[in-house]
Amino acid sequence: MNKRLTRFSISAAAVLVLTAGCSSGTGSPAGMPAPETSPSSVPSVSMTHSPSHSPTTSSTAPDATEAAALRATLTSLLSDHVWLAGNALDTAVQKKGDLKDPQVVGAVKALDANSVALAEAIGSVYPDAEKPFLASWRQHIGFFVNYTLGKATKDDKQVAKAEADLDAYRTSFGELINSVIPELPADAVAEELKPHVQSLYAAIDASVAGKADYQTKLSMAADHMAMTAEVLAGGIAKNKGLDGDVDGTAATVRATLTSQLSAHVWLAGNALDTAVRHKGDLKDPQVVGAVKALDANSVALAKTVGSVYPDAEKPFLASWRQHIGFFVNYTLGKATKNDKQVAKAKADLNAYRTSFGQLINSVIPELPADAVAEELVPHVHTLFAAIDADVAVKADYQTKLTKAADHMPMTAAILASGIVANKNIES
Repeated sequence: MNKRLTRFSISAAAVLVLTAGCSSGTGSPAGMPAPETSPSSVPSVSMTHSPSHSPTTSSTAPDATEAAALRATLTSLLSDHVWLAGNALDTAVQKKGDLKDPQVVGAVKALDANSVALAEAIGSVYPDAEKPFLASWRQHIGFFVNYTLGKATKDDKQVAKAEADLDAYRTSFGELINSVIPELPADAVAEELKPHVQSLYAAIDASVAGKADYQTKLSMAADHMAMTAEVLAGGIAKNKGLDGDVDGTAATVRATLTSQLSAHVWLAGNALDTAVRHKGDLKDPQVVGAVKALDANSVALAKTVGSVYPDAEKPFLASWRQHIGFFVNYTLGKATKNDKQVAKAKADLNAYRTSFGQLINSVIPELPADAVAEELVPHVHTLFAAIDADVAVKADYQTKLTKAADHMPMTAAILASGIVANKNIES
């Protein structure tokens, strides 16, 4: 066994104490080999029914209805949950289970802030369910901690116990949801959680074993949450009579872009963090694997655009890959204290915003080029802040990365609005 794993010892109870104690809601790169091509604060929305709106009389655009906004919000929060859980557990593994390490504490705090935000989202619709939901959600995170500990220390009994606990949790969580939203059968909710549990097991196993495909596995776990969000949003929308169609084409476009754009930030942050941890060794298997996972997301995003605008798929992919390269250059400049490289990367990203806005406008005239360019300003600045925190080994790195990811649902909403208007999508 790897020496860092034999020394890995972590108290699940201590992690739960830490978690419970957090109550804040909340061109090509220099020296970077061309990656392989492979397929593969949250916006504020009202989730309460407005009597003046109805699916038949509302003038609200189909991608901006209460139901569509709810689905997008839950997609963002639930996807963040997987990324933050995976990153917190991976950070603990990297730090040999030292719960006092500032980065571990910071990662746990960021994860719990997401749990609080998710509970508050549920509570905004069902006030009495907020506290029970939060307690239940925190509990299942603790079981994943126990699973990670068992895997890291090769304690088969602890692994089996964690698996049994999570299996039982699915049942209790299904019952909790059904007690609040009768439209969602308890057994169906429990069944829906199976892929969440199994895919996160696979990611944790890859992390503990130091596998090159860890980010790919974590990405698969996060991708499943879009389906969970759709199920939960569908039940809530039906229960509360929300305006709009949760399963409609417009809502699906917005949710898909929300999932993919959020994943872009997490995968970019994780790839850059992996490169920093491995001292810029671009041949390190974990660095190569993280870059591959990031590029798979770029390909998937380009395919989503291409499914609506076939001629735009290749130009979009080339442009998207280019801006990732500029972020790599920025990271390398920060890591080596090369101010000229940092300044060049900033200038390149500033110019990129303009060219990307022009590309989008050429495909979707409803979206002005300057407005698209302006929308990218927060994306660039929040990711700069996250990269700076990572390079400086700051405790709030995961919180900064969360802020960067949580801007993307707004970008997704803008792109979706343009596509829906341009293609006259009615549902």
